[in-house]
Amino acid sequence: MKELYFQCSSGVSGDMTVAALLDLGADQDVLRKGLESLHLEGYHLHFGKTKKCGIEAVDFDVHLESHEADHPHSHEEEHGHDHPHVHEADHYEHHHTHPHTHRNLGDIVKIIRESGISDHAKELAIHIFEIVAEAESKAHGLPIEKVHFHEVGAVDSIVDIVSTAICLDNLGVSKVYCPYICEGQGTVRCQHGVMPVPVPAVVNIASSHGITLKITENQGEMVTPTGAAIIAGIRTANELPEQFRIVKTGIGAGKKDFSQANILRIFEIETGETPKEEKVVVLETNIDDQTPEGLSYAMEQLFEAGARDVWFEPIYMKKNRPAVLLNVLCLPGQEQALAARIFKETTSIGVRYQTYKRIAMEREYSEVETEYGRLAVKRCSWDGIEKCYPEYEAAKKAAEENGVSIETVYRAIYTALK
Repeated sequence: MKELYFQCSSGVSGDMTVAALLDLGADQDVLRKGLESLHLEGYHLHFGKTKKCGIEAVDFDVHLESHEADHPHSHEEEHGHDHPHVHEADHYEHHHTHPHTHRNLGDIVKIIRESGISDHAKELAIHIFEIVAEAESKAHGLPIEKVHFHEVGAVDSIVDIVSTAICLDNLGVSKVYCPYICEGQGTVRCQHGVMPVPVPAVVNIASSHGITLKITENQGEMVTPTGAAIIAGIRTANELPEQFRIVKTGIGAGKKDFSQANILRIFEIETGETPKEEKVVVLETNIDDQTPEGLSYAMEQLFEAGARDVWFEPIYMKKNRPAVLLNVLCLPGQEQALAARIFKETTSIGVRYQTYKRIAMEREYSEVETEYGRLAVKRCSWDGIEKCYPEYEAAKKAAEENGVSIETVYRAIYTALK
């Protein structure tokens, strides 16, 4: 079980994240094998070393073979921190003339689902893409199912996001800390003209998922939509422990040059055998005038906006009206974004919230071999106490594919765990 601290002092992008995770010890062969199972063509990978302000860092490149004859620059030069007008994900990425494959979210999910990567890596990659989809949907005023991702659906961006998921799964990461992300200022030129920094997709992701942005004096983009979505999808805490020991450091290189080293540092840290108390926030509101269908939809939207848990409790209000108490569990910093979503999706006109301390078991994801294939499980531990649970989505999929009940799949998983 590993805990990681993302130090995003020079922003964050997909390629920087993959590079830092590889430097941290993620298996390069596992990554290659997982990417090969996507059955995507027209690219090859490059792994190397570079220096930023004298600091050695790993450089991760996805070279698009169909573009190299006319455009010798690599994926990283296009999508990393080289060009001030490009992003790793969304409609703003290119104004070059070479063609790209446009895919919607369903196309991307199908590619990932049919791959040979672990179930946990699949769910993580899909979750990150869903975050990008929501941000693009909001930026362009379109339903998610009608958003065509342009470059985010192209080979290079799929590789970035899936590579991140594979590396995190390979490292056995259980917790990710990221207090804030540094961003530049000014404008960036894109396909549709000149955009302010942060670009709309980054703004939407930061707003919806409670990510703190720290604006620096650097001119141009430091945070790509893919990078922001990765942090939103994997972060489990936005406050660092009061004390910790650094076990190992992974350093990924960006492609721009700033006054400071343009690197992403990811630290593997140890906080002690007994987990430190962490903080969570619970928002609540009483609702007595909304349909069950409307409440169900609101719950879905709150989960999509980054809530850690959502539940209803039956209550009685004034004049003995049957009602529900809506509860939303989230991380500190997400209160405003989730309160806004409550106001938008429910009839509530007021939200209470309170910060709590909690002690959580350490969690890591792995797989077990069953008669229904390799299936994901969640292992939890604390002070010598250990528990293990099947991952519902993986078990559900196996049950559907094999025509058996989900309880049958659960029994197979628990048998394999003995």
